[in-house]
Amino acid sequence: MTTLVFGHKSPDTDSTGSPIVWAWYLNQIKGVEARPVLLGEPNTEAAFVLERWNLDKPEILSDLESGQEVVIVDTNNPGELPANINEANITGIIDHHRLVGGLETRGPIEIDIQPLACTATIMWKKIGKDWAQAPREIKGAALSCILSDTLEFRSPTTTQEDKAIAYSIAEELGVDMSAYAEEMFAAKSDVSAFSEAELLRMDSKEFDLDGTGLRVSVLETTSPAPLLARKKALMAAMPDVAKADGAAEVLLFIVDILKEEATLLIPNDRVKRIAERSFDATVEGDHVVLPGVMSRKKQIIPNLKM
Repeated sequence: MTTLVFGHKSPDTDSTGSPIVWAWYLNQIKGVEARPVLLGEPNTEAAFVLERWNLDKPEILSDLESGQEVVIVDTNNPGELPANINEANITGIIDHHRLVGGLETRGPIEIDIQPLACTATIMWKKIGKDWAQAPREIKGAALSCILSDTLEFRSPTTTQEDKAIAYSIAEELGVDMSAYAEEMFAAKSDVSAFSEAELLRMDSKEFDLDGTGLRVSVLETTSPAPLLARKKALMAAMPDVAKADGAAEVLLFIVDILKEEATLLIPNDRVKRIAERSFDATVEGDHVVLPGVMSRKKQIIPNLKM
């Protein structure tokens, strides 16, 4: 049976590139038949990465069959995976997020969750000396994942291991890392073709805060002005998105990569209260700027309070 390798829904660069890297490793090094798949359309940055490195876009998984062998990467949260994930035969988990719980396996498996900024960093370490056999496109995918998840080392989740490995891969590829990151972030920032509802779900995580379901959405950009110009339309779309997704509220953080700050939209009094209690902020109007806030994993979700 072919092992399917996939990350979370609403795939970003790490959840697009890391399945490709690990499927290559299983196929070419471990002799395990494997195939990368996605749980949705990749975002604009991930699509750019696929084209830049001549990588085929993985198939989007429409149905997960019971008993299917899978490796889960870049998440361990059942809410970000197919509804019947516990009917699959999970054979491995590689991740860099907090342990959520709720996944069930048919036997003991190898789980590798490390406090690093990127799943691809963990994979590089696990592949070890066999990394020398990786083709150029696989190395390009891994470098892209690290630059994306660290925001070119601006994110507070960045570790020295992430940086060292990225520099090493860039040197192997002969890539100007800063110039390449600028291209990636420009692709990520071009969201003009997406509806407000699509933007609210583009890079989004479900989170339960004291019994209140939240959809915590982040849009990382080097050009926040076009997104802020759609502020009213984005807030108008929030109630329908929240209702459709079974959440009480949508929290949208527009992260300015260059200024290293986030703007949280404030559509109502409940979100205003969350913003003031979570970030010690004074909210006046329909948005609040949060200096230094860039990471959902490290700075946003851990600080949320009702």
